[in-house]
Amino acid sequence: MFYLRDMYSQIRRMLFMLDAEKAHYISMNLLKFACSIYPIRMLIRKAYSPDNTHLNTKLFGLTFKNPVGLAAGFDKNASYLRELECLGFGHVEIGTVTPIPQAGNEKPRLFRLPADKALINRMGFNNDGVQAIKRRLKEWKEKNKDIPSGERIIIGGNIGKNKITPNEDAWKDYEICFNELFDVVDYFVVNVSSPNTPGLRALQDKDSLLKIFSVLKANNDKHPHPKPILLKIAPDLELEQLQDIASLCNEIKLDGIVSSNTTISRENLSHVSTQKSHQIGAGGLSGAPLKEKADQVLNTLIEMTGNNIPFIASGGIFTSDDANRKINMGADLVQVWTGFIYEGPGIVKNICKNIIVK
Repeated sequence: MFYLRDMYSQIRRMLFMLDAEKAHYISMNLLKFACSIYPIRMLIRKAYSPDNTHLNTKLFGLTFKNPVGLAAGFDKNASYLRELECLGFGHVEIGTVTPIPQAGNEKPRLFRLPADKALINRMGFNNDGVQAIKRRLKEWKEKNKDIPSGERIIIGGNIGKNKITPNEDAWKDYEICFNELFDVVDYFVVNVSSPNTPGLRALQDKDSLLKIFSVLKANNDKHPHPKPILLKIAPDLELEQLQDIASLCNEIKLDGIVSSNTTISRENLSHVSTQKSHQIGAGGLSGAPLKEKADQVLNTLIEMTGNNIPFIASGGIFTSDDANRKINMGADLVQVWTGFIYEGPGIVKNICKNIIVK
């Protein structure tokens, strides 16, 4: 087990010699192959999954086996759920999912800044489309229907709009994805905060959000067991915009907030990474340099909402100290992404050793 836990530092050195996006698919497909062999899968699960007996977290009427999840954008197409479950994640947000498949932005579009434990991405909602993803999730749900609550991984559906859809019609894309995925995910996240789809962040204004959420709420209320619907925000919002979101929470009874997405800012980068970021160009920055900004936005919104709605916190989480800082502010769950790339498959178990459980 010790060998498995320490092996990633050697593997990462080799992976970091490759293009970042290519390395992602190579590593996850190798893990998928390993997990297809039962004895190896059990070995991986034992090495990396935390002890769940005291980590169960109840939120949205769901039981999360632990508070550490994987943010959207890593498993866009619900292709690696078994593998991520073996690594101990309490929940995984798939997507961002759009109604029709799209290729995303031109490559290269994912870049590492190792000096600062950061990433820059401009992926552009590349995904297989809602129908293909729905099919995979349906198969996953059927295979895992007998796993009791508190032991199975919780699946969030992160939904967005296609690049070709004008903003005035964006609500239609969110409605399509919501209705198609309703039976195969546990909760929804409305993503209007990615910096990599032109004009998307304009949907964070109050009127646009009211339109989207009123439509989704109307559809949700038709079901005997409605699903939680959360909003994912950017860390770059001004105080007035945060006040609008806090007001919206009360107005439409928002189920929760995911705070926050990547930033367009290049603050808190070292000289080496600043130079490299200029060469890379546009994209959302994530990782350690985002921690301070993400914490500020999280703290402000929790205060504005009176800590009366659930928060899932992300942005710069690498250790249990990072996670506990956000939980102490009022977050209920945390999500990693960039930390997973730099810390490796042991990140969930390492965080869970000392995490605060609400």
